[in-house]
Amino acid sequence: MPVAGRTGLAGFTDHHLESGYVFEEMHIAFETFGTLNAAGTNAVLIEHALTGDAHATSGVAEPATAEHPRSFAPGWWEEVIGPGRAIDTDEFFVVCANALGGCSGTTGPTTTHADGLPYGSRFPALTIRDLVAAEIALTDRLGIASWHAVIGGSMGGARALEFALMAPERVQRATVLAAPAYSDADQIAWAHAQIQAIELDPDYCGGDYAALGRFPTAGLGLARQIAHLTYRADTELNHRFANTRQFPRPAGAPDTYYSIQSYLDHQARKLVGRFDAESYRVLTGALRDHDVRRGRSQDLGQALAHATSAFQVISVSSDRLYPPGQVAQLAEALPGTVAHHTIDSWAGHDGFLTEGRAVGQLVRAFLES
Repeated sequence: MPVAGRTGLAGFTDHHLESGYVFEEMHIAFETFGTLNAAGTNAVLIEHALTGDAHATSGVAEPATAEHPRSFAPGWWEEVIGPGRAIDTDEFFVVCANALGGCSGTTGPTTTHADGLPYGSRFPALTIRDLVAAEIALTDRLGIASWHAVIGGSMGGARALEFALMAPERVQRATVLAAPAYSDADQIAWAHAQIQAIELDPDYCGGDYAALGRFPTAGLGLARQIAHLTYRADTELNHRFANTRQFPRPAGAPDTYYSIQSYLDHQARKLVGRFDAESYRVLTGALRDHDVRRGRSQDLGQALAHATSAFQVISVSSDRLYPPGQVAQLAEALPGTVAHHTIDSWAGHDGFLTEGRAVGQLVRAFLES
């Protein structure tokens, strides 16, 4: 079987953050699919959400039946990216990088510092612009003069938007999925509760738990449960679980253990098993502080005025983290002609992931425009 995708780790020195902090060494883990054409005009950058990673797709048509299935595990956007799919890896050179501050190969809080211990509490605060600046450095390393498209949802949508503002000459098209121009009070409040859940766990140890052989399992799990309630819609949860009680109950569960509690506990266990708590805290803080007006103009139209990309803005009808009205505000303020759509779904914010067919149709039409 031909290689469908390739993994890479790009190293950089003296990388500066907005805060003035300098990484003497920084690494970005990424995956690529397809082939960059001779003109360099078919590159597409995929931006993952808060707890995502570089593995957006397996890159094969049928990953479950691939010759070596472990090598071609389904990615987080499998329905949208791949051979013959909306973002066709036979046509486009697709790149997805793990965000700075993450825990899947890119420099983050679990990375070993020069003294041999994890960064932990010493890892600096990040902004969405810091994450994008790292991706611009990767763009240079890959030799890509301009992206045919930069596409992302949620935190990935915030990054796609900032990329188009920070380097407008390097983005031909930008798709912003389920993300606003800036965080409002409601999103800031949800982020605050999640960060508090982690920091108040006794095993958090000020962020240096890894060096002490501990891990804030309860705090990270609770943060994920809080977040997940913003990712799904109340109508969907009521339909799926109602007020039914879980049976059989797990050992130690109270008599009044509801199905929705079991579902949230399951979501917490899944994340705790694959994600770092300090990465979650750092990236949640970056998304909480997302505001394209900062340092540009408090007038949103003025803040966006220098963008030259073609834009596609997509919301989800039942999204209660970033409601359609807030996403529409971004679409209305962007310069030029903006393709603005709302996907009808009861899945809530996660609709940008679960409604792959609807998202794919819109993205494909935009890529061909």
